[in-house]
Amino acid sequence: MGAGHGHGHAAGRHRWRLAVSFALVGSYFVVELVFGLLSGSLSLLSDAGHMAADVVTLGAALVATRIATRPDTTGRRSYGSYRAEVFASLLAVVLMLGVACYVVAEAVGRIGGPAEVSAGPMLVVGAIGLVVNVVALLLLRKGAADSLNVKGAYLEVVADTAGSVGVIVAGWLVAATGQPLWDTLGALAIGVFVAVRAVSLGRQVFTVLGQHVPAGVDPAAVAADLAAVDGVRDVHDLHLWTLTSGMNVATAHLVAGDHGDAHAVLDRARDVLRRRHDIAHATLQVEPADHRGCDELGW
Repeated sequence: MGAGHGHGHAAGRHRWRLAVSFALVGSYFVVELVFGLLSGSLSLLSDAGHMAADVVTLGAALVATRIATRPDTTGRRSYGSYRAEVFASLLAVVLMLGVACYVVAEAVGRIGGPAEVSAGPMLVVGAIGLVVNVVALLLLRKGAADSLNVKGAYLEVVADTAGSVGVIVAGWLVAATGQPLWDTLGALAIGVFVAVRAVSLGRQVFTVLGQHVPAGVDPAAVAADLAAVDGVRDVHDLHLWTLTSGMNVATAHLVAGDHGDAHAVLDRARDVLRRRHDIAHATLQVEPADHRGCDELGW
């Protein structure tokens, strides 16, 4: 049986913070999109696209706290529905890359050409966005210390705050100089920023879906610690991966000594994984020293 059968979700305790932040950011996204279209500001449109991806991310974090606590009634999802968050993050990556490509293409097309940009809406909407993001930051800050799920949403809002500041600066430069080029340059900067973040998030998503070893976990160190457990003679078929944010999983075969107590070996090994490597979900198989057959596996 795997270790850590009871699943306590820190994000669940902060669900209301996620819900309020989701409502704030979602409402502001609509306002920014509308005024971006009306004012002709690419900076507002690019930041609105960034906000759209963040609405998805916040929504995924919110939904994940609900889905994760639901029992599987079909018997087909042996790992539950924890990866709903990962697939939602993949959708966010696609949205962010689409927005970045559109904004950069539009900005490049505007360079050297005539463009009309209203600086007033940029300044007002940018200021409103800054206030909304600061409120969301204050809401999520406490939960970010307890849950990786909430921390991810918190970092998204941090990036939104930087985007709002960019819109305000671009709007001020347009108003001060009368040159719409500043809006184009601001849009380019935000577009590149969103693309870089999308690629970074995409790498994390594919790392999880590809079942790579979790970041910060050293397979050699895990194997060495398990081999050092009293009563263990050898460790093989060690696999480490991430099920979803903050939930690392491991499987391993432990070869016990001739007179080793399998129950004691199992308890000690699970304790080592939990305390030293933050792996609370482990499936460990304790084998007698004369057991054969596992070496035939090729993966």
